[in-house]
Amino acid sequence: MKIRTRFAPSPTGLLHIGGARTALFNYLFARHHGGEFLIRIEDTDKARSTEEAVQVILDGLDWLGLNPDAPPVFQSKQEARHVEVARALLAQGRAYECYCTPDELREMRETAQAEGRPPRYDGRWRDRDPASAPAGVKPAIRLKAPREGETVLEDLVQGTVTVANSELDDMIILRSDGTPTYLHAVVVDDHDMAISHVIRGDDHLTNTFRQIQIYNAMGWALPKFAHIPLIHGADGAKLSKRHGAVSILEFREQGFLPEALCNYLLRLGWGHGDAEFLSRDEQVKLFDLDGVGRAASRMDYAKLTHLNGMWLRGADDARLVADVMARLPVQCGVSVSDGLADKLLRLMPGLKERAKTLLELTASSAFLARSIPLEFEPKAQALLTVEARAMLGRLAPKLAATDFSVAELDAAMRSFAEAEGLKLGQVAQPLRAALTGSTMSPGIDATLSALGAAESLARIQAVI
Repeated sequence: MKIRTRFAPSPTGLLHIGGARTALFNYLFARHHGGEFLIRIEDTDKARSTEEAVQVILDGLDWLGLNPDAPPVFQSKQEARHVEVARALLAQGRAYECYCTPDELREMRETAQAEGRPPRYDGRWRDRDPASAPAGVKPAIRLKAPREGETVLEDLVQGTVTVANSELDDMIILRSDGTPTYLHAVVVDDHDMAISHVIRGDDHLTNTFRQIQIYNAMGWALPKFAHIPLIHGADGAKLSKRHGAVSILEFREQGFLPEALCNYLLRLGWGHGDAEFLSRDEQVKLFDLDGVGRAASRMDYAKLTHLNGMWLRGADDARLVADVMARLPVQCGVSVSDGLADKLLRLMPGLKERAKTLLELTASSAFLARSIPLEFEPKAQALLTVEARAMLGRLAPKLAATDFSVAELDAAMRSFAEAEGLKLGQVAQPLRAALTGSTMSPGIDATLSALGAAESLARIQAVI
């Protein structure tokens, strides 16, 4: 059997963290088994689905590196097929026309609620002759669901789950206006796309029992189902804005790397021993559904941030430079000059060691782009005492006499410190403050070299 999975978001909002993890699990499962990963945009809610929302979802998936093996399928374009299957079920006697008015349906619900029963359709048109239908009423088409026995689901995550058929009513598959319902459309699309495994959130578990009845009515083979637990906040409540970022593009804006986010989401509900830091190739090699737990996962932003720092330190320097260059004007309000990229590239090995997000990396890189006079952090300003400024005045000629290579700068500062009877840190810290406006930077010799002789000496002179 060819493994085919799909991620089927609804473009009525952003791509959220739970949806991203579902997409990741579908992607990894397909890749692990040498199969195909597909995307279906479930855009049948015409009033709320927009092209912009679709693009946001596709951009988010692209940023995460979850690229499908075929162009996305749009559910709205399959409507004629959904109607065809509904009509086929009607012709086979496996569905029937229901002429209930909205008032009748409302009365049915209110009576059931008053009697303490679930508000299910009572099947009043199930066996009635359509000839007795009221004039001028367009019928909906309802599935003639089995009333006896049970529907059993062998779920690859949840195990065996059983529901009595008496708890399921005859659901509408085609509305009275001729449009298909979501639950019906999903079954037809999954069948026509030859989806072998439906991997989705366990909030769809109840829907699955209804959908199985459509598969059975059409005589179609069932796909394998795997319902994965939802993601909650650290307090155990449903994940929401108050817990922090929830949409994928928010995480991008907050400076997280897509590799780090995918790595974290994988470990949020799936495990393989003590494996924590996994590349995409390792994820594909190890991932399978038997490692997915049944309990809801809890989002831990501190852990994600720590993991992101690990991925930052291993990231390609040129890639990080490009990202920082794009963020600097917006985040720090500084202009990007022609020579800045080269300075950043030279200092990136030291800059990324201290950063946990691209926001932090950008903030710590901004000094390279700033112009004189610098703004000084309070702690940096405190280092620039009268004595420290005088010391920098004596140091500047020593630095100017070097070729501004890291080696010569280091030797010059050590020689100066020894001659002045100072520890190297007593020289380096005021110098760092003068050069960067802060107390943190990569090695002071590397910082001097990256800034270059003219800029470094000008910044020192500005505080003397």
